[in-house]
Amino acid sequence: MTNIKDIIVKDKKAFPILKIAGELGEKHNLKVFVVGGFVRDLFLNRKSIELDLMIEGDGIMFSRLLANELGVKKIVPFKEFGTAKIPYSKMEIEVASARLEDYDESSRKPKEVKYTDIFGDLKRRDFTINAMAVDLLPKTFGGLYDPFNGIADLKAKRLITPLGPDETFSEDPLRMMRAAVFASRFKLKIDDDCLKSMQKQANRIQIVSWERITAELIKILETDKPSVGLIILQQTELMKYVLPEIDIMFGMEQPKEWHHKDIFYHTMQVVDNAAKLSNKMELRFAALVHDIGKPKTRRIHKTKGFTFHGHDDVGSRMFHKISKRMKLSNELRDYLSKMIVLHLRPIALAKEGVTDSAVRRLMVTSGEETDDLMILCRADITSKNPERVKRYMGNFERVEKFMQDVVERDKFRAFQSPVRGDEIMQVCGLKEGKKVGQLKSAIEDAILDGKIENTHEAAFKYLIKIKDDFKKELDLLE
Repeated sequence: MTNIKDIIVKDKKAFPILKIAGELGEKHNLKVFVVGGFVRDLFLNRKSIELDLMIEGDGIMFSRLLANELGVKKIVPFKEFGTAKIPYSKMEIEVASARLEDYDESSRKPKEVKYTDIFGDLKRRDFTINAMAVDLLPKTFGGLYDPFNGIADLKAKRLITPLGPDETFSEDPLRMMRAAVFASRFKLKIDDDCLKSMQKQANRIQIVSWERITAELIKILETDKPSVGLIILQQTELMKYVLPEIDIMFGMEQPKEWHHKDIFYHTMQVVDNAAKLSNKMELRFAALVHDIGKPKTRRIHKTKGFTFHGHDDVGSRMFHKISKRMKLSNELRDYLSKMIVLHLRPIALAKEGVTDSAVRRLMVTSGEETDDLMILCRADITSKNPERVKRYMGNFERVEKFMQDVVERDKFRAFQSPVRGDEIMQVCGLKEGKKVGQLKSAIEDAILDGKIENTHEAAFKYLIKIKDDFKKELDLLE
C-alpha cells in the first residue's frame, strides 16, 4: 500500500490533483477513488495522460467542486451517465459516479443507470487489468482495491474480463476492439474464452459508431507491433466489419518473388516494418491500406502467375469510399490516397534504372510526402531471398540518395515554370485559359526531362522556340 502511495507522490502532474480530490472527498463525506488506466499504468511503470475518478455519490456535483479548486470555470456534464469531464490544461480528468448499467441489445448507450459502490462499479469494467482502484481519502490514501486480481493478470500477461466475456462484450462491443488494442500495446495474451466470445459476437461491432471504431484502429496502429492487434481482428472476424478490404486479402495468393505468398500476411509485415521505421501513425495507416486494390485487380497470367496490374490506381480510388465510411478527416483521406497511388513509383524506378528526370517527376508529384513515400517503399520489401533484396536495394538506394539531396528536394518540391502565366500571355498574345497552362506545362516538362536548365533565361528562350508550333498544334486539335 505504501509503495503505491510513494509512486503516486512522485507523479508531479497527477499527485496534486489526486490530493485535492481526496481532501474534497473527506470534506464532503464522499468516498473518492482513482480507477482504470491510471492504476493499471502504475504497475506497468507508464505515465498516464488522463485521470478517471470514481465517486460513491454524485459525480457531477463533485466534478464542479474539483473544477473550482483547480481554477476551471466550466465542466462538461453527461447527466444521463452521472459523469463529467473537467477541461483541465495539465491533465485530462473525468469524474463518474460509481454505477452499474443495463444495455439495450441494439445500442452501446445504457438504457438504465443504477448507482452503486466501488465493488459494483469495478465489476462492470472491460478487463481485470482496468478493474482496479486506489483510495484517495487522506487517511487511507494509496489503498488498493483489486477484487478481480488485475495485478496477477498483468504479471501473467493475461487479458480477461471481470465477468463472463459474453456479457462484457455484448454490453459494449467496442470492448472487443479494445482487447486487440491492449493485447498489442501491452503484449498480453487474450484469454481463450474471450477470443471465442469475440468471434461469436463479432457482428455486434456494427452497433458501434464509425468514429469509435476508427479511433480504436488508430490506437492499434500506434503500438510497437501493430500486426498483433490487426491479426486478432482477423482471427476473431472483426476485420470483416472493420476493414473488409483487408479481410478479403486473407488466404489470397500472390507471386512469391518479393512478398509473402498471402497478401494479408505481406500487409501485416509491411505495417510492422513501417512501425520500426517511423512513429507516424498516418504512415503506418498507409502501410495497412497500400495494397487494398490487389483483390479487385488479381488476374492469372499464363507464365507470370498472379498479377495485380493497376492496383495502385484502383486502391486509391477505392479509398475515397472507405474514408467516407470510416469518417476520416479530409486531410488524412488525401494523404492516404496519395500514398496508395504512388507506392509503386519508386519501386518501378529502381527496377527500370534511375534517370534524373524520372526521379524529379516523382518528387514533384509526391511533394511534401516524398520522405514518407520512400519509407513506405522500404517497408514494402518483404522478400526472404537475401540476393533479391540486395540487388533490389542497390537501385532503390540510388533513388533514395538522389532524393535526400536537400537542394534538389527543396527546388523540385516547390517547382514551377520560371516563366509565369502573365508573361506567356504577353509574349504569345493569348488570353487567360487552357493554352497558357499547356504552354507552361510544356516548359516544366522540358526542365524535368533535362532539355533545358531551370532558369528564367533558358525557359524564356524555350518558350520563344516552341510558341508558334505549339499554338498551331492546339488550334488544329480544337
